[in-house]
Amino acid sequence: MNEIGALHESNGSYALRFERFFSHNPEDVFLVITNPNSFSQWYPFAKGEMDLRLGGKIAFDDGEGTTYEGIITELEKPYLFGFREVDDLINISLQEEGKGCRMIFTHTFKDDSWAVNTAAGWHRCLDVLVQIVNGEPIKWDDNSIKLRKIYSEAFNMGN
Repeated sequence: MNEIGALHESNGSYALRFERFFSHNPEDVFLVITNPNSFSQWYPFAKGEMDLRLGGKIAFDDGEGTTYEGIITELEKPYLFGFREVDDLINISLQEEGKGCRMIFTHTFKDDSWAVNTAAGWHRCLDVLVQIVNGEPIKWDDNSIKLRKIYSEAFNMGN
């Protein structure tokens, strides 16, 4: 299993932070992360529509009749991709490391009551991103309950 994420609190905001190592260069990983078709395969509710520019929009659909847009707030190819989704901020940075790169994925939000479920969800999504980057078939593991238990213990939150 990939390493688990961490939860940090600062000035009333919370940040979930995950790291993943890829044996691919940042350019290749960045292309997968920002390609609308692959983005919609690993990122929840993404519709596969993205205007990849600073201030560009990303289309989302919650599957229950609500559609909304994210706004790209940071874009430095091939190292940084960030956007605001409703009130939350997502930041993905890539750092060259050896013959590959390290991805740091950060989700900043206000309400920690969903931190355990959100962490378990991101863990699963990032596992799928790793599969896509590595050219593997997508397989969503049925590990939500196990991951919620792991994150509940890691964050010291009883759920």
